[in-house]
Amino acid sequence: MVPSPLDLEIRRIVTDSDLDGVVTAAILRRWWKEAEIEFGHPGELRAGLLDSKIDRWTAVCDLPWHPNCGLSIDHHQSNKPSGIDESESVVIWRDTPSAARIAFDLISERLDLSDMEGLLEWVDKLDGGGVTREEYLSEHPVLWLGRAIDVGEGTAMEILEALERGVGVEEILESPGVSEVIENKRGQLESLSEAIAGNMRIEDRMAIVRLEDLGIRSNGYHVTAMAGGDCDACVIIHGEVGATFGDEGAYPVSASFYTNSFLHPQGGLFDLTKLATLFDADGGGHANACGCRIKPIRGHRSGEEGVSVEDIELNVAAWLELWAGR
Repeated sequence: MVPSPLDLEIRRIVTDSDLDGVVTAAILRRWWKEAEIEFGHPGELRAGLLDSKIDRWTAVCDLPWHPNCGLSIDHHQSNKPSGIDESESVVIWRDTPSAARIAFDLISERLDLSDMEGLLEWVDKLDGGGVTREEYLSEHPVLWLGRAIDVGEGTAMEILEALERGVGVEEILESPGVSEVIENKRGQLESLSEAIAGNMRIEDRMAIVRLEDLGIRSNGYHVTAMAGGDCDACVIIHGEVGATFGDEGAYPVSASFYTNSFLHPQGGLFDLTKLATLFDADGGGHANACGCRIKPIRGHRSGEEGVSVEDIELNVAAWLELWAGR
């Protein structure tokens, strides 16, 4: 009889710090109650910055597989396992809208998780591109839960631990710390909309939003909701020019690609991972939502290092050329 993954000894959970990653980890913590939580990013994992945190007692969730982990749970298209048959890891990869759905199905084998069913429906919608424009522009509590999680790891951990304890989403949003975060976030969303409007251009039905060095980020839903029917997809540039993973408080200049799922709910017109992996071998995600780092694609001039603003334009121009062949 094949042992269940639930029989593994998991002492640490390394997970993405977005809504899907937080809910995934909260579900796993209901089973592995003493497991330490470590938030990470795909780029950090691939760059080796999380190596010291990952061993055979570690579950890696909503992130690329790591050869030293004991359990891997993921759903991203570009992270579909291949060539790891000899690994001692237990790898659970499924083509699901969210990693949380995989964790939910796994832990439901032993525990009653019915209290999380409504939350899971929305995590699936948001992470899998299944939310409508009307739903995204609504005041649904899970939308605000995701926005609060995005503020920072401290809030993400507070929400994770509350979900683990079985606290409902609306009660979490009303808690003093989270409600204050949300109040601030409401004001920030207005500023974000202004920043997007002032830094967006649309070429060949691709919305290009330049947010680098502004200290702000956006998801594709916000951009495509603003662009409306004028775009089939968008690329958002964010992070700091010249930064690298490991720089405290800084994030390397990167790009995120999203299909306008409001127009194309059954899938986009183009596999966006072709753009994300054009220059960055570590780029990827899903065909309709993925990302990569900006890469220097010019010859370095004497004394120049790293990525420049010129590189951003060169990357974007190459992506648009590839996109034009859709």
